[in-house]
Amino acid sequence: MGMNNINNVLAISQYGAVRWAGKAQNVAATRLSFAQILQNIAGANMTKLDTYTDYLRLCYGNVIVKNVGKDQSNIDTMGAGTFGTRNVVIAPYILNQMASDPDQASYFESKIQNYLNSILRYQAELSAMGHEIHSSGIIIHSDGTVTHYVTGDLKPEVRKKIEADIKAEDERKIKLKRKKQHQMLIAEAMARKRMLLEYYQYYNYYNNDFNLLNNYSLTAMQFIMAGLMENKYYL
Repeated sequence: MGMNNINNVLAISQYGAVRWAGKAQNVAATRLSFAQILQNIAGANMTKLDTYTDYLRLCYGNVIVKNVGKDQSNIDTMGAGTFGTRNVVIAPYILNQMASDPDQASYFESKIQNYLNSILRYQAELSAMGHEIHSSGIIIHSDGTVTHYVTGDLKPEVRKKIEADIKAEDERKIKLKRKKQHQMLIAEAMARKRMLLEYYQYYNYYNNDFNLLNNYSLTAMQFIMAGLMENKYYL
């Protein structure tokens, strides 16, 4: 490792130690320590903004410097472009303020920590509803407002059960529809049979031809069965 890299690492480590130690001291002492660290950074060939950004990444992981609008479309795009739960998005203007002012840094770092402390709660709440988190994070907008975003989907086992339930319901509806159609067809066939029998009885009453009645009755039943087979509706 070159001397410049060693100096950079030392500067970041020293910067972080003073930042956290400063929270236990009064404001005047914090500002003095902050100024001293910035002087040390200058000697390590690093800007205070670069050093502070590296410090945040060391503390929180995936820190993204980007302006993100507060509308749902921009937030959804941000969520789709990240993975995991430790995503910190900071507007450049706010990051500059944080790097220059210890009070601003402390304020927004507390917002980041509050988000990180909320991750387990978010996971538990979504899990109870059958969902899992794919991506989540905190966005600090250019006006200083804060947004927490969460993207996810149904758990695989929950999705599988829902799909199975939908398939079973579809099959039940199809079976019920076929049953109703079959019952209607039988009812129509029986109505035709009664109509034909009444006609043949009326015909036989006047012609007294029982043999003809039997022949016509057989023809009627063949007609009914042919209609059932043609429609092919079964229980």
